[in-house]
Amino acid sequence: MYAFGARSDCAVWDEPFYAPYLAQTGADHPMRAEILAAHETDPAKVAEACAGDTPTGRDVWYMKHMPHHMVDGFDLTWAESCVNMHLIRHPAHVIASYLAKRDLPSLMDIGYPQQWALYQKLPGPIFDSQDIRANPEAMLRLICDMANIPFDPAMLSWPMGPRAADGVWARHWYGAVHRSTGISEPEGPLPELPQRYQALLKEALEYYAQMRSHRVPA
Repeated sequence: MYAFGARSDCAVWDEPFYAPYLAQTGADHPMRAEILAAHETDPAKVAEACAGDTPTGRDVWYMKHMPHHMVDGFDLTWAESCVNMHLIRHPAHVIASYLAKRDLPSLMDIGYPQQWALYQKLPGPIFDSQDIRANPEAMLRLICDMANIPFDPAMLSWPMGPRAADGVWARHWYGAVHRSTGISEPEGPLPELPQRYQALLKEALEYYAQMRSHRVPA
């Protein structure tokens, strides 16, 4: 999201359905009250906005969505006219990152089954964060090419700190992102997870492996 936000021709929208997801499911997330107060909670209104004009008259509109926010019954017809791309990350890294901010994630909290289901409904290229972090410029060029937009070198760096487009939840979740000035170096070895999360890791790996088998470049 920060890479696309660094483009002068691009508007970004950070997790449009987060507040509707919380309102619909009752999930007890960090900053729940603040998120519900600061963001639109009606999924129909969010979907209508997603289908609307690009904000501020920009040529490109990048929306960052989380698969577990797409609750059954939320209108996704607007996405059929979008360029849909799917970003995956090894679940060991995802679970470790999640545990640093919130305890006791379930498989549905980290979104792997939902992402696989969304891929069936809204197919598009799949990119692994591992590949992007290994070669940011080459992968961003490929992403732009597949989105039919020109690559902009500005995507490779940005000033440290928060962005106006961040959701209010950024104060809790985006500490590492706010310290960044570009796409990070490749991640290190897979983290060792507590034994009680090994079953969760095994379940998530099944979905991750399916999606990774379709990744670009294969």
